[in-house]
Amino acid sequence: MSITSLAAVAYGDGQYGIEEIIVGEPKADEVLVKVQASGLCHTDHDSLGWGKPVVLGHEGAGIVMKAGAEISGIYEGDAVILNWATPCYTCEQCQNGYQNICENNSPVVAGANGFTPGHAYREGTLWRGKPIERSFNIGTLSEYTLVKGSAVVKNSSKKLPFEAASILGCGVMTGYGSVVNSARLKAGSSAVVLGTGGVGLSVIQGARISGASMIIAIDINENRLRLATEFGATHTILAEKEDEGLLKASEKVKKLTGGSGADYAFECTAVPALGAAPLAMVRNAGTAVQVSGIEEEITIDMRLFEWDKVYINPLYGKCNPQIDFPRLIRLYDQGLLKLEEMITGTYSLDQLPDAFEDMLSGKNAKGVIRFNQK
Repeated sequence: MSITSLAAVAYGDGQYGIEEIIVGEPKADEVLVKVQASGLCHTDHDSLGWGKPVVLGHEGAGIVMKAGAEISGIYEGDAVILNWATPCYTCEQCQNGYQNICENNSPVVAGANGFTPGHAYREGTLWRGKPIERSFNIGTLSEYTLVKGSAVVKNSSKKLPFEAASILGCGVMTGYGSVVNSARLKAGSSAVVLGTGGVGLSVIQGARISGASMIIAIDINENRLRLATEFGATHTILAEKEDEGLLKASEKVKKLTGGSGADYAFECTAVPALGAAPLAMVRNAGTAVQVSGIEEEITIDMRLFEWDKVYINPLYGKCNPQIDFPRLIRLYDQGLLKLEEMITGTYSLDQLPDAFEDMLSGKNAKGVIRFNQK
């Protein structure tokens, strides 16, 4: 039986509305989820201009309504977290531990089995009588969503609320995973974090949990820097908007680290002009990590690479959902991972315009849409 669901639908021209969609029965490899909460990030706003209609949202948590015949270990009534990097488990990348860049199912890896980067498959969901794509294959800004079984991870915690669970599925995983899975930060090392929004705060937490001895947070927003200290930053630098490439800030980093620079630096601003900025923050043979996923041409002074510096551009913190999500849940249960503290705004679906405005103005570290369903 199909379900009528209210959802945020992007029209493809920069506009969107709260509309009714029809969500179909799950196929053998699919799961029907009643969404309870959906995190909000800049990618959701960017998707308004993708050029075609799409159900918005790619961070979510909810309750299983029905699982397809081929789904094992997931049952009706289970609390679950949704994961947008849905692995096939059989391609070369999945077999080599890179499930985040699956060759067959990735919604962002160009050429993955015919998928258009940034868009989702269309089967199973109708809008105005026609099939509609679900953002990043999951479309979580909807009362109900139909997803592949590999997009579902059971929430085994007895105390992790849906709001906090929802933000694990992108921003937290991206930040934490970039530190732990991608950079493999060593205990006792120093780290710089450029930008202290939701992803940056998750990087800070990953560095703290990994045992970094010094964590330097850089931002132009004083309120965010205060929040960064609560999440584990040991030092803060208030940057100037006019500081090109954050070179002035990099000099302050060098003073704090004894003159050579930090061991690791993580760019979390999503500002293209700062794509090379982490290189200016690290010592020779240090590691610079471009976390925010800048996808446009930039100019880099190659002297920033001197000498033996490593620059990496990971996707989604090299997420292996069935391993990483339970690990994050355990860290939360142990009191080591702050999640509720990151959520600075909660909204209903019809308050989505306010949520977008607060996100774009820098008011929120993380905003969450809550579905108050009976």
